[in-house]
Parts: sequence; structure tokens; C-alpha cells
Amino acid sequence: MNRPVISVGSPLHTSVGPLRVAQPLPTHDIDYLDPFVLLHHAGPQAVVAGADEHRIDPHPHRGFAPVTFVYDGAVLHRDSLGNESIVRAEGVQWINAAKGIVHSEGPAAELRRDGGNLELIQLWVNVPRATKMIEPSYQELTPDRIPLVEHSGVRLRVVSGSAFGVVGPAVTQSPVTSVMAWLEPGASVQWNVADPTAAVYILGGTVLIGGRAITTGYLAVLGEGIQVTIEATETSRLLLLAGQPLNEPVATGGPFVMNTKQEVYQAFMDYQNGHMGVLTS
Repeated sequence: MNRPVISVGSPLHTSVGPLRVAQPLPTHDIDYLDPFVLLHHAGPQAVVAGADEHRIDPHPHRGFAPVTFVYDGAVLHRDSLGNESIVRAEGVQWINAAKGIVHSEGPAAELRRDGGNLELIQLWVNVPRATKMIEPSYQELTPDRIPLVEHSGVRLRVVSGSAFGVVGPAVTQSPVTSVMAWLEPGASVQWNVADPTAAVYILGGTVLIGGRAITTGYLAVLGEGIQVTIEATETSRLLLLAGQPLNEPVATGGPFVMNTKQEVYQAFMDYQNGHMGVLTS
């Protein structure tokens, strides 16, 4: 049974630090796509050679997994666990914020020196109540670790879960599938996905899903079924997402995703008291 598009999230536009961001989740159209809380699409944005360093200042997270998919450029990550890494094009960083982590990120020194384009997605993945207060962890997934599936104008990087005959390397607290995709004009891909939650975000280009055209910046939420066919009418970049709903209460506040407002309040207090670690830059 083919899965239809049942709703399309039109993006809000904002800025996060130096980055111009499209936000198709949450919006007035789609408030929450269990277990996916937020999707920010930054870029494509030109970084001028020799420009001053512009970073997103250190900030905390608790109670979910902030995941960064880099489609172009290079991002420097630092966190309060002592990790420092450069995530390059087609690489991913998967953070389990758990009981608390402080991190910062921005264009890597090589990108600021030489100039170039930067494009990325940050996705917030909710995690079960039982794992919100475990120890935080960081995964750097370089392109050589992420399985690549190629055929007839289609390139797919399976980051998490199982799809297209391969298994992604990300260790996740929630059962989610995520696939970075690139399609040439006229190319198509059949995605077998039975998870109750499934969606396709279009970073660039236009695709047909069940005969419905979805274009740049829009999030297509899929209805019931077991497969979906995606056909590109022009060169397109996509992120495919699927998962099992947690079906738990959700309370958000700033950079925290918990189950109750009291837990969000406690997260702010814990951060202010230094219980999530310290990062100065």
C-alpha cells in the first residue's frame, strides 16, 4: 500500500546565530511529529573567505537528541564533555543530550579561511522518559562510516535505522530511521517504510510523492502504508525520516525537551548552577 502525503508543513524563517534558518517543524501546520520535535534547515549560505568567526554561542540541551546532518561545508563542534570535531559534508553528529550537555558550533576554520557554502539540518529527536536523565554522549559519524547506496541518479546515506538494505551506524535512544538523499532529475526511489511516523523534507529541488509536488523548504508528512515512491523533477536534496511514536507527554522550554513543565524549570536551574558542564567558546 502506497503512503499518501497527508499534510505539508510550510516553513517559518528565522535566524540562529549567524545562520539563516527555515523551520518546517514545529509550525502552525505541524506542532509535533512524534518523536521528532524540531527541524532547522540552515543554508545554503555563502561563507566569505577571511570572514570573522561566527558561531552559535555555547548553549545547553537536556532530554532529547540534537542531530546535525551536514550537506555542504564543514562545521566545528565543541562540547562540555571535551569533544571537539569537524563534521564535513555528508557527515553527521548525533548528540544524546540526556541529563545535560553544553555545546557550540559554527563554520570550521578551513571554511572561513577558504570560503564556500554551508548547508545543514539540525533535527531534535525526542527520547523516552526512561532515558532522559542518563549520561550524555556524542557520536561523530564521518562519511566513511555511513553506508552509501547508489543507483540510477540516486545517492542515499543511511544514518540511523534500517533502510534500502543497509543499517545506519547511529546509536539512538528512540527507534528512528534517517536517510540523507540526493536525486537527479527524473530519478526515483522506492522507500519501504512501515513506521507510523514518516516524513520527507526537501532541502532543495522538487519531488513528486504520490503524484503531489513538494518543493524546497517543505516537510511532507506521510499517511498509513508500507512504501512511498519519490520522484525528482529536478536535482533535489532530501532528508527521509521515520520512527515509532513515544506516546508520552512533551514539555518544551528553550533548549530542553522534557515530560513536564516542572522538569523544564528544573533543567534551567541545573544549567544555571553548572550541573550540565561548562563550555567557554
